[in-house]
Amino acid sequence: MKQFRFIFLLFTIFSIVNSCKNESEIDSIAIKNGKKLELKYAEGFSITKYKTHSVLIINSPWPNSKETFKYILAQKNISGQSEVFNAFINTPIKNIVVTSTTHISSLELLGVETSLVGFPGLDYISSENTRQRIKNKKIRELGKNEVINTEVLLELNPDAVIGFGVDGVNKSFETLKKAGIPILYNGDWVESSPLAKAEWIKFFGALFNKEIEADSIFNQIESDYLNAKQLAKQVKSQPTVLSGAMHKDVWYLPNGSSPEAQFLKDANVNYLWQDTTTKGSLALSFETVFNKARNANIWLSPSYYSSLEALEKANQHYIEFEAFQNKSIYSFSNTIGETGGVLYYELGTARPDLVLKDIIKVCHPEVLPDYEPYFFKPLE
Repeated sequence: MKQFRFIFLLFTIFSIVNSCKNESEIDSIAIKNGKKLELKYAEGFSITKYKTHSVLIINSPWPNSKETFKYILAQKNISGQSEVFNAFINTPIKNIVVTSTTHISSLELLGVETSLVGFPGLDYISSENTRQRIKNKKIRELGKNEVINTEVLLELNPDAVIGFGVDGVNKSFETLKKAGIPILYNGDWVESSPLAKAEWIKFFGALFNKEIEADSIFNQIESDYLNAKQLAKQVKSQPTVLSGAMHKDVWYLPNGSSPEAQFLKDANVNYLWQDTTTKGSLALSFETVFNKARNANIWLSPSYYSSLEALEKANQHYIEFEAFQNKSIYSFSNTIGETGGVLYYELGTARPDLVLKDIIKVCHPEVLPDYEPYFFKPLE
């Protein structure tokens, strides 16, 4: 009996040591001798490259997240298993499902849009190229992002699903994980600056083995953005700017430290709430906004309203603003795709250079005399 216990003890120790060896094999590979991908602005993810693979870490998938997600990206399986990593991703990805229109613009910029096989809410997609693929039945409808049609998605069996969430609670994603489909959270929307959001194209570059292309694309976007910013700096006069509109009894505006306010700062305008630093949107009363912005020169992004008439019908007091009376209200809500998707919500994150140029053109038309705004148009 004692001999049996001794043999059993040796077997147990051997199993533990061997298991630890397998785990440590992949963990040590993921720590030593790696070269971290340079990220100039983005803080929500990191990529470290090794000889045989890359390690992708998502540390800010949603606001105030306490979870970190780690993935191994490689062309073939790495020996050993480890609970440290959420999933193994075989790269380059051949078939993918994304859940935000902002992801589609990154796929198209990298030239890998034909890998897209499913999306929740196809009508929100504005891109002509991707809409043509939808017409050709190359992309399946997956219902709503909150409740994805897992039956169709399991049938598609993509190499990965790019998701986003406000708190990490998504029953559909849990079902997919159990089926062995990797879920990668994209946190571009959590970033605090326009260029940081745009730099997430490098996230997609790693998935498709297009790191060089992603870096080149981002560098050009960054250069165009900074050049436009420099031009705006030379302007001496700053128009006063109001933003947002009422929703029920609350007027929502971007706070001064938000990416939206960063655009206005870089366009060299006087955003009337640029000194605020609260998290999230500002929620103010109509009286508070009216008292401060009644004589604002320009009114940008008046919520979803697409005409002056719609604004007046929503609240007759809007007509008392000087920007309304001078028809100096500009919105991106009228630049839509074939099925009603707002182009700004699809391309604006990936192309902050275009957004900044639009705002500069609106606020300082003399700076970019030959530029035609891409998103923003005056309300008629």
